[in-house]
Amino acid sequence: MGKKSRVKTQKSSSGASAVVSSKEIMNLISELLQKCSSSGPSAGKEWEEYIQIRGLVDKIRKKQKGMSIVFEGSREHYFPDLMSWVQENGASSDGFTVANFGTEGYGLRATRDIKAEELFLWIPRKMLMTVESAQNSALASLYSQDRILQAMGNVTLALHLLCERANPASFWLPYIRSLPQEYDTPLYYQQDEVQLLLGTQAVQDILSQYKNTARQYAYFYKLVQTHPAASKLPLKDSFTFDDYRWAVSSVMTRQNQIPTEDGSRVTLALIPLWDMCNHTNGLITTGYNLEDDRCECVALQDYKENEQIYIFYGTRSNAEFVIHNGFFFQDNAHDRVKIKLGVSKSERLYAMKAEVLARAGIPASCVFALHYNEPPISAQLLAFLRVFCMTEEELKEYLLGEHAINKIFTLGNSEFPVSWENEIKLWTFLETRAALLLKTYKTTVEEDRSMLEKPDLSLHSHVAIQLRLAEKQILEKAWATGLAKRLNFQKKLEEETPLPRCEESDIALLENTNADAKLPIILRKLEEVEEGQGIQAEEPKETCFLLSNEFCSVLCF
Repeated sequence: MGKKSRVKTQKSSSGASAVVSSKEIMNLISELLQKCSSSGPSAGKEWEEYIQIRGLVDKIRKKQKGMSIVFEGSREHYFPDLMSWVQENGASSDGFTVANFGTEGYGLRATRDIKAEELFLWIPRKMLMTVESAQNSALASLYSQDRILQAMGNVTLALHLLCERANPASFWLPYIRSLPQEYDTPLYYQQDEVQLLLGTQAVQDILSQYKNTARQYAYFYKLVQTHPAASKLPLKDSFTFDDYRWAVSSVMTRQNQIPTEDGSRVTLALIPLWDMCNHTNGLITTGYNLEDDRCECVALQDYKENEQIYIFYGTRSNAEFVIHNGFFFQDNAHDRVKIKLGVSKSERLYAMKAEVLARAGIPASCVFALHYNEPPISAQLLAFLRVFCMTEEELKEYLLGEHAINKIFTLGNSEFPVSWENEIKLWTFLETRAALLLKTYKTTVEEDRSMLEKPDLSLHSHVAIQLRLAEKQILEKAWATGLAKRLNFQKKLEEETPLPRCEESDIALLENTNADAKLPIILRKLEEVEEGQGIQAEEPKETCFLLSNEFCSVLCF
């Protein structure tokens, strides 16, 4: 099929393959594993630890220079082979082609008009790289004996990908050759580019991601070199940090949950060709058809010939896009920043507040989110803040008073305040908290905007500053909302406006609406659980819907 695979070993600057003492590298690997496995750093020392880990990794990468296996030619050179392979193995190949879309990278371009909800793309199971296919590959023996691989499907997929990449006879070679040779995930950032994110909410996840990846690499390098079950793996002769970073990024930006063949559980998979689609706002339009045993995608909207075909990756924040996908989405309708709140156990009213929150299905300490869209706070956060700011008398009303149970259902409803004083307190708290969070950044919104205008800014630096700016804008919006709400409720208090009362008929209304602000809190999941990660069944085709480009929060063990 098509051109033969052309693989080469990278050369050092002298032109010769790098030759380094295996003992020398193993000593560095052992030092890296020990450093990454030690107890976490004390507060404020995370950046210092990152620099130390990165220093060890840089030493290893320098020793391994020229030892990675790469494909000759550009990525685009292998797209014809990918399309031929797709067609030969029963996947759809008509109606679109792979094309370059400039700053968005490669994607799918329509070669004819495609109607919204039209099934235009399907990929049979045999073409997917899955945890199950890894168990039937060269990795099988090691997988059966290593509990880390058995517990972490994403890591298994990464090693599966590397083993197949090194196999010139691999069934998946046309797919693997079409993957990017490098990514824009933070694992590829220079140290000064990561430093631009200090003070942001995303930086802790980025530092953890690097540490976890380094620990995994050190662990599996030693395993591959010493475990009898790994003696015949192609990785034994060439397994560099750059190799593992590439594989982790390939999996992190592309992995998805699909049902197993019998439909009894889910497994992780890489889905060739479909993963070429870029993201836009919308709804999830990809599913798994168990009857035909294939991944299927219907068009998100009408597409004219030559237009780019998009899919929706899910309700992710820009921090999640940057960390796990390597891009910033400018018009992200689901952007948000985390805010960790909790009732202090030393507070006199802690037990009462914790009990009211428990009845509403909310923990006494939790990570919430401030949103880009209106309203900036969810029903869950509104309910928490109301309880957080309650007086002892107000708490008694929600615990022991008449209609106490019904009152719980109104906690997250903006139409039924606890009291005007309570509303003033909670919006003052939000206003103050947002202002304090804004002060933790080292630059202002205006300075960030000015930096983004610099023509010599690297791509990664540009993305880091965009993310930093987006966080501040969400916090500024929350501050402005808090201020406006506080002033509004102060006016109502001064004017002695009657407090709205919730009747039993209103409770019935709350239980039969889809509006987030009017749902009984106890019936809703907390917002830190990513929406749509579960597999949803559709009758009668037995189609299980996927969260597009499903990711794991951090590859770690």
